[in-house]
Amino acid sequence: MKSGRGLLMACATLVLVSCEDASPPPSPSGGSVATWTAYGGTPGGTHYSSATQITRDNVRWLEPAWEHRSGDIRHGREWVEGELPIGPSGFQATPIVIDDTLYYCSPFNKVFAIDAETGEERWRFDPGIDKDTHILPNCRGVSSWRSGRAGTCEHRIFVGTLDARLIALDAEPGRRCDDFGDAGEVDVTHRISKHDPVEYSITSPPAILKDLAITGSLVLDNTRTDAPSGVVRAYDVRSGELRWAWNPIPPGMEPLNEDGTYRSGTTNVWSIIAVDEDRNLVFVPTGNTNPDYFGGHRKGLDHYSSSVVALNGDTGEVVWHYQMVHHDLWDYDTPAQPTLVDLRIDGETIPVVVQVTKMGMTFVLHRETGEPVFPVEERPVPQEPVPGEYLSLTQPFPSHIPHLLPPITADDAWGLTFWDRGACRDRMEALRNDGIYTPPSLGGSILYPSNGGGNNWGSPAIHPSEQVMLVVTWRMAATSKLVPREDCAGSLQSQKGTPYCVETDLVSSPLGVPCTAPPWATVDAIDLAEGEILWSIPLGTTRNIAPFPFWWIEGVPGIGGPIVTSTGLVFIGASLDHFLRAHDLRTGEVLWKTDLPTSANSVPMTYQIRPDGRQFVVIAAGGHWGAPNPPGDHLMAFALPE
Repeated sequence: MKSGRGLLMACATLVLVSCEDASPPPSPSGGSVATWTAYGGTPGGTHYSSATQITRDNVRWLEPAWEHRSGDIRHGREWVEGELPIGPSGFQATPIVIDDTLYYCSPFNKVFAIDAETGEERWRFDPGIDKDTHILPNCRGVSSWRSGRAGTCEHRIFVGTLDARLIALDAEPGRRCDDFGDAGEVDVTHRISKHDPVEYSITSPPAILKDLAITGSLVLDNTRTDAPSGVVRAYDVRSGELRWAWNPIPPGMEPLNEDGTYRSGTTNVWSIIAVDEDRNLVFVPTGNTNPDYFGGHRKGLDHYSSSVVALNGDTGEVVWHYQMVHHDLWDYDTPAQPTLVDLRIDGETIPVVVQVTKMGMTFVLHRETGEPVFPVEERPVPQEPVPGEYLSLTQPFPSHIPHLLPPITADDAWGLTFWDRGACRDRMEALRNDGIYTPPSLGGSILYPSNGGGNNWGSPAIHPSEQVMLVVTWRMAATSKLVPREDCAGSLQSQKGTPYCVETDLVSSPLGVPCTAPPWATVDAIDLAEGEILWSIPLGTTRNIAPFPFWWIEGVPGIGGPIVTSTGLVFIGASLDHFLRAHDLRTGEVLWKTDLPTSANSVPMTYQIRPDGRQFVVIAAGGHWGAPNPPGDHLMAFALPE
């Protein structure tokens, strides 16, 4: 559906381009048919497209093609002590395209099917989510399964919901598939211990492997030691029957609670799962064991936390696992989809899993064994925990691909003025700071990188033939301060069952500006085989979040990530300003950008469904629940002029 705003944007684009080049815009022609059939473009999550119509030479002519709006928005409200915080909605979805139809979900799990070339709505499905119940409304995407035969529900769209249901829809009319579970849905809370509804949700699309739909769950952070289980489960795509379940308990530990529910307190899998269809493997990125900042009670329960775990697709049994953080006390859970590529190294092609992390470290593991393809060193890390805690003596550090975040000290304090720089220096000097993996302390510790990263769930994108990886890197410091239980009244991060609640915050000046020097976020291009940073450029500006004249700061953190095309273009929103940008893969230069209604804290996608059609670039612009931008519901498509 076209909008007046879209027409104005198109006119503005033409005016800007005419100032640079008086030649007429090229008509879209040629290009390869390329769809986007899974959340990350492929089941292995490369965020890569083989589409070729949009190139470095013509990308500057992109204009709005269509816009679809769901109407599914929630505005936040001020926090009232004793009540749960209710933040604004965040539109983080990445659509998929099957044949000529685009499918996506709204923050409250409405599912839409629209014409992939016109944006015209074909159907919508509303699962009836209570908008006042859930703290972090979010749906990153839906999944598709096809039997290859004709008939009712032979093509199914799956969506996981905030109230922990897995729903199967007929892709043609958008109705429930009645043969799946109970009237088209499965209650994923079955055999989960007693919990508040806000503690347990599904926010990422289920992975599809053969005839299985595989899902993890979001388990609310920092609540209690006996939080709901992080069990991963696989359901039959036709019947909804449970085929297998994997609860991340260490070998030899009892898998169930006394009442027969899945053992509580195990690490969850909230992010995106990847699958290797040829090897029948499921790759899950695990969170860290609840609560985040104290683990004296765990006694090995975090054996699989902050890891990549490869599961047998038929049984759910562990094939291998690799832990990126031992005994994680920093909320450095594995945030991003494990990314499956084949790397050419010294003349040999090796199937690998590339895993980016909140630490700004990249691990490259052999897909079949989990062994590091490049060296990883176990290095000593800071000690002296709080009473009741224990620490790992070492942590793993990859030595081939550079660590993206060097250490910081109080000497690195930054401010807009001499006054707030001094305030930042004083604050940083007052905090414990022994480098990365400084443990949480009673007086407060610097957490650098912050618990947001480093790299987060929107990264990476990998160009398979160039072997170049693109990531968004946050470069801000945070704090973690443990508070004795007797002083925890009113704490939102209660960590019940431990001796401490926790307070976390960004290290910022009295003006509310980060105490580390900008850029506070970058887009980084890395040659995976050579282990070299090819370029690193600031991502976004302060234009839409600071008053004039403070629009000049470059490199502002935001949630989301990049995609990359075969023609060497990197498309990305992922900032707090309201822009979608196209970068040159070779240099990082911005070749095109366009204004959006609000920030695009999501991952874009691109496709061309006909040889004589247009290639579209699509992004969700809807703000983020943790950002100052207004919430929105704008799914926007751009293409070369007709």
